[in-house]
Amino acid sequence: MTPAARYVVLGSNSFSGATFVDHLLQRGESVVGISRSPEPDPAFLPYRWRPAAGDFRFFAFDLNHDLDEIDALIRRERPAYVVNFAAQSMVAESWDQPEHWFTTNVVSTVRLHERLRRLDGLEKYVHVTTPEVYGSTTGRIREGAAFNPSTPYAVSRAASDMSLQTYFKAYGFPVVFTRAANVFGPGQQLYRIVPRTVLFLKLGRTLQLHGGGASERSFIHAADVADATRRVAENGRPGETYHVSTDRQISIRKLVEMICERLGTSFDEHVEVVGERLGKDAAYQLDSRKIRNELGWSDEVTLESGIDETVAWVERFRDELALQPSEYRHKP
Repeated sequence: MTPAARYVVLGSNSFSGATFVDHLLQRGESVVGISRSPEPDPAFLPYRWRPAAGDFRFFAFDLNHDLDEIDALIRRERPAYVVNFAAQSMVAESWDQPEHWFTTNVVSTVRLHERLRRLDGLEKYVHVTTPEVYGSTTGRIREGAAFNPSTPYAVSRAASDMSLQTYFKAYGFPVVFTRAANVFGPGQQLYRIVPRTVLFLKLGRTLQLHGGGASERSFIHAADVADATRRVAENGRPGETYHVSTDRQISIRKLVEMICERLGTSFDEHVEVVGERLGKDAAYQLDSRKIRNELGWSDEVTLESGIDETVAWVERFRDELALQPSEYRHKP
């Protein structure tokens, strides 16, 4: 008999969601994954790449249309932890049809929270959100920083975060928040900067670099984020936010130059500088001392080794990846 799931992961097809599922399965957990589409090519599912001690079941349910089915499934499983990676997550594209971002990230998500707050036995609900809610900032950002969102995507996430804070205060809903900066690693969607750069260089295609790559980011490996997410689920304090980040800042241009160097290719011959995206934040650096001090978390994977892992992943699945779209395709 299949054991009931201790974890339900919403958005399990997402890059961070699939990596988190793999992390849990390696620890022997029983996990139910839910995403709106069928599972993608195994190249994008780290939990399909190696044997695991845990048990995984997948269900294709859409948060916007199948809330009753999601609710019934969660009530059958009675998980200790629900972790939500599901969201419309593209920043630049959110300007085109912002109502889609607000429908998923606010309206449907609040409807989900209304169901979950009435769920017996739920120990923790982990809401995976974003540092985009802070807008463009200077210096290290602590968890209590004021929201200053600058895109429809960021506004939609900030609205959901604020709604959940009222649920915690009014109902004692056991929510915890995580915010991670620029997650990367094997299995990531090809429109993201690290796998896109690696694949384009491998295929001899020209990479467009928005704004010359001047914006700075702190990149963190998905395996480190998965470990942090589990620690927050099991030991985080309800109502609290935890930043998950490295201390290393790098410009997008320097990142692309690093990948070119590691692949032995010329930046000037393979990269084209184009205009900046609307509303893109110039920089933000998260202060992650809280999760380090409270939960004993630390980042283990360096940027260089993570890039090398991504290169190895592209080489392993090159034929499959060459057939996959390298641009974001929006689904309402």
